Amino acid sequence: MEDGRKYKFDWDTAIGGDMQLARPSLGPNTRVEVYRLFQFTLRDILEQRYGTDKVDELFREAGIMAGRAFFSKFLCDAADTSELAAKIQTFFQTLGIGIFLVEDASEDNSHFIFTVEEDLDCSGLPDTSDVICVYDEGFIQGVLESFSGKGFTVREIDCWCTGARTCRFEAKIAS
Repeated sequence: MEDGRKYKFDWDTAIGGDMQLARPSLGPNTRVEVYRLFQFTLRDILEQRYGTDKVDELFREAGIMAGRAFFSKFLCDAADTSELAAKIQTFFQTLGIGIFLVEDASEDNSHFIFTVEEDLDCSGLPDTSDVICVYDEGFIQGVLESFSGKGFTVREIDCWCTGARTCRFEAKIAS
């Protein structure tokens, strides 16, 4: 704890390197309800203390950190954007995050539209008229920035919770 932080993120110490050793009977999987129970109770407590805007900012920042770590762990050998998209699609499906698709991509890779169907964060939740996947915004941003070396802004433009029944994200090179 050289910088005084007890929970500084590191893939191997936070997630664990050997799931067979960690959970020999249960394995690496759990149910969506358990993930959402953790996420939404944490969000509720933080929102009560800090307000919705601050919590969205924090979840987006956490998503960026996670996206960078995910890129380093699983995607860093992608040679081009097509291979990156294919790898994301495979890992999202294999890990149960969602069904990732590239809906649109500019020729210069400065603008993208992505969808995530059956999104881990929100699919099946009631309509609220709000996009809620700010963690996913950050996650996608972290992956894109790690791959390209350029700054991106990612915002959810459609969400299951707005009645869209898929999550749609717009990613643009940051100005």
